[in-house]
Amino acid sequence: MTRLVVPSPVGCLRIEAEDGAIIAVTPTEEAPSRSDDRLLNACAAELQAYFAGRLTNFSVPLAPRGTPFQQTVWRELGCIPYGGTTTYGAIARAVGKPKAARAVGQGVHRNPVAILIPCHRVIGANGFVSGYAWGPGMKARLLALEAARRPNG
Repeated sequence: MTRLVVPSPVGCLRIEAEDGAIIAVTPTEEAPSRSDDRLLNACAAELQAYFAGRLTNFSVPLAPRGTPFQQTVWRELGCIPYGGTTTYGAIARAVGKPKAARAVGQGVHRNPVAILIPCHRVIGANGFVSGYAWGPGMKARLLALEAARRPNG
């Protein structure tokens, strides 16, 4: 496994890759680092472009580790458009488990490649920002960043 720590407007992010794919993006207190790994640097460049409002979809290969249900939830998260939001219940219905909003919430919470798979775009049925692994403040910041730079918005 290879790692790179990059600064971002939401704090330092640790990017981890293995077997030619990104497996994790997590906040860290570690100092920024350097790497010669092309995939890690490509991911860092995409994150930089995302935070600058120049990128709305990531293209680096992803291989997050999770259960088959979590993988299904994460694929559905990838369908939420930049600047858009949906609810846990809507994701549950979309994956064919309409009564599984809580299980979807757990799957969303366990997303190891947050931002790249946009779990921050899932909000509560009441419209409130809730339940984000990195905290509701971070979720609100990411949603605000996207809303400010939404295409045609």
